[in-house]
Amino acid sequence: MYKIDSNGGIVIWEPIRIKFEKYPAQEKVVKLLFERGFQVNSEGKVVSGNIEIPHVQIGKEVRVDRRVVDATAKHILEDEMLFDIFKNVKSIPFLADVAPHLNLGVVVITPDDGADVGIISNVTRIISDAGLSIRQAVSDDPYFTDNPKLTIITNEKIPGNLVERILKAKGVKGVSVY
Repeated sequence: MYKIDSNGGIVIWEPIRIKFEKYPAQEKVVKLLFERGFQVNSEGKVVSGNIEIPHVQIGKEVRVDRRVVDATAKHILEDEMLFDIFKNVKSIPFLADVAPHLNLGVVVITPDDGADVGIISNVTRIISDAGLSIRQAVSDDPYFTDNPKLTIITNEKIPGNLVERILKAKGVKGVSVY
């Protein structure tokens, strides 16, 4: 039932995907809901907190009819595991695009392999040892994203000499700073 990665961990998206493999249009909807952190409430409505997201808007986004979104929400309600996931999933404010306007630093790490163990700890240790405070760290799920990245927001801009140290960290293929 679960797909296990090379490190012995359960691939997060796989148990959800399996439940929709016979319904490709619904799979597109459920993927969007998961990516955006939208919940499905007990009435079968797609919500973000207490704000209802019109099913027609979700359908337009993934190019399916509103009825496919309705069916997806019903499918989620009728499956205990899916409902447990989709009533609890949350979105977060991602600071990467606004950080420069707030005088915060942004460093984006491209890993050799996003499923490798220790990339986050290696990079955050380097940043912390340099005396910078990490305000936010967001890592793409390597099983959900083709080109996963680790984005770290710091209390100030990343100095050039730190970029060189991060590039030498185990598992790091590339570094972008802005």
